[in-house]
Amino acid sequence: MSKKEVKTNAMRILERMKISYKYEEYICDEFTDGIQTADMLGYDHDLVYKTLVTTGKSGGYYVFVIPVEKEIDFKKAARAVEEKALEMLPLKELTKVTGYVRGGCTAIGMKKQFPTVIQKEAERLSHIYISGGKLGMQIEVAPGDLKMAAKAVYADVVRDVI
Repeated sequence: MSKKEVKTNAMRILERMKISYKYEEYICDEFTDGIQTADMLGYDHDLVYKTLVTTGKSGGYYVFVIPVEKEIDFKKAARAVEEKALEMLPLKELTKVTGYVRGGCTAIGMKKQFPTVIQKEAERLSHIYISGGKLGMQIEVAPGDLKMAAKAVYADVVRDVI
């Protein structure tokens, strides 16, 4: 008897849009950060991106997809989405707002479509790895395809971690 393939909302959306992707599942019972995940799977850190959800002064929600080794620059990010200021969405609100859990949050297929920004360096990469929409799953996708699926834009929204 074969094991049933698990499809996440993100995977179903990519397939419906006829976007090519690969996925890899791994054992993960609780949140691990993107760097730990990259190391566990043998991925180049420059190709692994995390999804951050913020809230603006206006009360709106904004999604940022940035490299795992970088930190969001809230001033740059606010300018990119034309907000006065941004802050991280409180963790306790993440599932209610997005439909995803910490460590399984992806810019594709949230409960609502929020303005989404992908760090501009991704634009020149052939592929990146993002969360697959649940703990223990990574998706490999072309940045341009992610941009299309998430209705995103590219912008510089990070600062280097020192």
